[in-house]
Amino acid sequence: ALTKVNNAQYTVCYSVYKSLAEMSDTIYDNVIRTETEGMKRERVEIMVDIYESVDHVRDHDFRTETNTHQPLQHTGSDSVKIRSSRAAVVCLVLLCVLLLTAVIVLGVHIHTNSTNYTEETHQLLTKINNLTEERDQLLITIKDYKTEKYQLVIQNNSLTIEKKDLLSKHDVVMKQREQLQQENNDLRKRLHEVDVFYYQSSLYFISYERKSWTESRQDCKDRGADLIIINNREEQGLVKQLSVGTFVWIGLTDSDVEGRWKWVDGSILTSGFWGSGEPNGHRGENCVVSYASWWYDYPCNNAFKWICEKNILK
Repeated sequence: ALTKVNNAQYTVCYSVYKSLAEMSDTIYDNVIRTETEGMKRERVEIMVDIYESVDHVRDHDFRTETNTHQPLQHTGSDSVKIRSSRAAVVCLVLLCVLLLTAVIVLGVHIHTNSTNYTEETHQLLTKINNLTEERDQLLITIKDYKTEKYQLVIQNNSLTIEKKDLLSKHDVVMKQREQLQQENNDLRKRLHEVDVFYYQSSLYFISYERKSWTESRQDCKDRGADLIIINNREEQGLVKQLSVGTFVWIGLTDSDVEGRWKWVDGSILTSGFWGSGEPNGHRGENCVVSYASWWYDYPCNNAFKWICEKNILK
């Protein structure tokens, strides 16, 4: 009977041990990746000690049953109680060791995961902050672009309106230009009909009569003009064209001071288009006529045609 009791106790303890060992192996499989080399060695040593203790208890029980304690089968209930207490103590010790191992492994696993999660959380928060700053900067940039776009749209609208105004003004100016050009052509035609010619902002009149220099100048004044003043070679060419091979009075005289030639506007002659040997009349020839491309001094009472000039800008 005692042998059956001991076998039953052993069977129970061995079943508990086997269940705890399987549980330990399962936990080990879950955390094996997070353990350090030192922890692995420590766990292996603990498991070896546990297996050795169990094997020692099992061998001791069998030897006791077969050899040493064979007479105890007849000693009574005290021996049964002692054996049951030892088996229970061994099972409890094994259970405590396994539970302690499981707690340590779980603690290491939880601590490792917690540390990893904390680092990952910190990294994620840092990335979130960076992304938030980039987003804010992009929003500011977009706002600036929108403002610039709005200003460009306003400028474009203003320039479009200004362009339309300028085109309208241009059309008006072109119409005025065409109208002025037509009026100028008409005026030239009318002036040509009355022997008046237009050249470089001045009107020119060539007479068909012949009078003295003084009478010729008076006729020009009656017309609101004066005898022509020749300022350059182009204007001398115009006189040649208008006179058509005849002598014409021009607005040049030295009547006031002999040899000091002045134009009718009071300006002093600095250079001219004198013919060969001219002027040569001294006091008897104080007025000037133009013939072809040259000037000649003549007595002022001689009768010649004349040319009047009127600057329309004065």
